[in-house]
Amino acid sequence: MSTMYAALLRGVNVSGHRRVPMADLRQLLGELGYEDVATHLQSGNAVFRSASDDEGTLSAELERAIEARFGFPVDCLVRSGAYLAGVAEACPFPAADLEAKQLHVTYFDQAVDAARFASLDAGAFRPEEFRLGDRALYLYAPDGLGRSKLAVALGRPAFTRGLVATSRNWNTVVKLVEMTRE
Repeated sequence: MSTMYAALLRGVNVSGHRRVPMADLRQLLGELGYEDVATHLQSGNAVFRSASDDEGTLSAELERAIEARFGFPVDCLVRSGAYLAGVAEACPFPAADLEAKQLHVTYFDQAVDAARFASLDAGAFRPEEFRLGDRALYLYAPDGLGRSKLAVALGRPAFTRGLVATSRNWNTVVKLVEMTRE
């Protein structure tokens, strides 16, 4: 039996830096033996099918292969389609009533508890809000991520130290769920 996964690459193809062409990424995933490979956008989203049931092993394998092929390290989070669907279903904000640019999910490499963010005065950023999920953080930013003061605050080393994290807007969250549906 095999599983559909999404690979979320962190910080690639941003302002022309750390270029990972999606055609090359698809080829690389195929060379690794993955099936049903596809990519979404240019921002480091790929889906594939694998017989492995170990997201951590898949992430590490992909990170090694990307560094060998492109010459620089890239953090990769691999998540099953079922996990991605669960994250979307658990959204604490009314996603159907919001513009996609207003809602983002940050995926983490490990579970993150509320104590990590206890020193953040979340009320000072209203109407922006965040909620924690399972290895995910949901961010509601009514003026978009580019203008979000809360996103900047949440990205500070005090809150992210020791974590691998990568964010996607709601359109991408939904698209990856669709692309990994079994």
